[in-house]
Amino acid sequence: MKRWFTTGALALTMMAGQAQAETFSWAYQGDVQSLDPHGLNETFTLGFLGNVYEGLTTYDAKLELQPLLATEWENTDPTHWRFKLRENVTFHNGNPFTADDVIFSWNRGKTPGSDMKGYSAKISDIKKVDDHTIEVTTPTPNAILPRDLTLFYIMDKEWSEENKAGEATSPKDANGASSFAASHENGTGPFIVVSRQPDVKTTFKLYDGYWNKELKSNVTDVVFTPISEDATRTAALLSGNLDMVYPVPIQDWPRLEGAQGVKVLNAPDVRTVFLGMDQFRDELLYSSVKGKNPLKDKRVREAMAHAIDLGAINQKVMRGAANPTGLLIGPQVNGYNEELGKPYDYDADAAKKLLADAGYPDGFELGMDCPNNRYVNDELICRAVATYLARIGIKIELNAQPKSTYFAKVSPQSGNDTSFYMLGWTPTTVDADNALFNLVHSFGKESGAGQFNYGHYSNPEIDGLITQIQNETDQAKRQDLINQAFKLLKDDVGYLPVHQQPLSWGVRDTVEVQQRADDVLDFRNVMMK
Repeated sequence: MKRWFTTGALALTMMAGQAQAETFSWAYQGDVQSLDPHGLNETFTLGFLGNVYEGLTTYDAKLELQPLLATEWENTDPTHWRFKLRENVTFHNGNPFTADDVIFSWNRGKTPGSDMKGYSAKISDIKKVDDHTIEVTTPTPNAILPRDLTLFYIMDKEWSEENKAGEATSPKDANGASSFAASHENGTGPFIVVSRQPDVKTTFKLYDGYWNKELKSNVTDVVFTPISEDATRTAALLSGNLDMVYPVPIQDWPRLEGAQGVKVLNAPDVRTVFLGMDQFRDELLYSSVKGKNPLKDKRVREAMAHAIDLGAINQKVMRGAANPTGLLIGPQVNGYNEELGKPYDYDADAAKKLLADAGYPDGFELGMDCPNNRYVNDELICRAVATYLARIGIKIELNAQPKSTYFAKVSPQSGNDTSFYMLGWTPTTVDADNALFNLVHSFGKESGAGQFNYGHYSNPEIDGLITQIQNETDQAKRQDLINQAFKLLKDDVGYLPVHQQPLSWGVRDTVEVQQRADDVLDFRNVMMK
């Protein structure tokens, strides 16, 4: 199979060389953990850094694959790809971009602190053909490898080594001062970070040496402010102090829709929010049950699934705007199965019986980790889950925390310090394999598989199916394999899917922005009127 992708497919036109400086000010509910592009595999952080760093490929506003630092590629045989790299590209410090930087970044993504091992694992070797050509070897056939590379950003080898930043900054160490790369940047992207005060403000300016002189955005300066309080974000938008905020609390939609000069942008999100459980420790870290792990018992997991009324959570917490689900992928993702996507039935009586049959007629106490500034209404959802579980005797001790603390705690680099947790996942390839490989495959420290399988769910039969899915090119056969894998997962109650949340952005009428379905804000897609 051969396929070449040329630079002409990258439709970045209009508004070149704007004479008037345009400043875009926006806010999100939390800050990025650091500036290290290999430090945390989180959509907001990677989307934020995607304005500064670049990968070989990218998505446009409609999530169509486009070339970026690679101009074209060819799948020369089932396990080999040849990429032509863009010439005349410089990093922000003026260093030229070459094949050496790609190879360095791939190796850096495999270092202990990296949260991007799942991306590096898709490649077994990279050989330099010349300064602007590389040959990539994959461990198995991978027909969608370019989609796996959109968020794997390229760093300057020379700059990184000079500043002792040859290894990625672990999420648990990303306090802004733990490594040079955590607090400094040197990408090839259209914007430079001018100043950064973690949890206070980050400012950007347009990089005058950027290789693409035909950006469609007229933004020259960007001011980002993390604002944790929902009411404060909304008020700042209404007052005109900010051009854009997200997420807008769903309960504030009517207020913004009735106000002058602002509007709400909402659409289905590719991301699925779900609950995970520790299924590998012999004794839970946070539970009243000693000497054993109740979450290893399928009956307990099944009881929890039937105890949570997802329909009520959608109506009461999400104002009916979410899509309750039984799968880890949404309808927009290749491989979705509508029948398997139906949520577990809400049946409190059946849940109580299952819990009693498992030996816990009076329930037990269980600690739960939840971010409070990452997903739409995340803490409110966790509190609702705790209320439903309490009704069958599982008493939740909720630890709701800022996402920087949360990810540092639950990540593999911290030993997955959690017993029960909330997580959201956006398949960067918009394909089921991405979720299966990262969330469902048995955790492999060396292989890079299951890096976000925080509860270490493991089913060898599913692992085998995932390998087959990655190798199968017949789409009907591939879909059957995907169905088998998700059916086994659902029967095992390996996870507790919650919903696909809605995108929820608030913008002023003076701003035109294209809303990506993966909830990424790309400054290239912003136009100031």
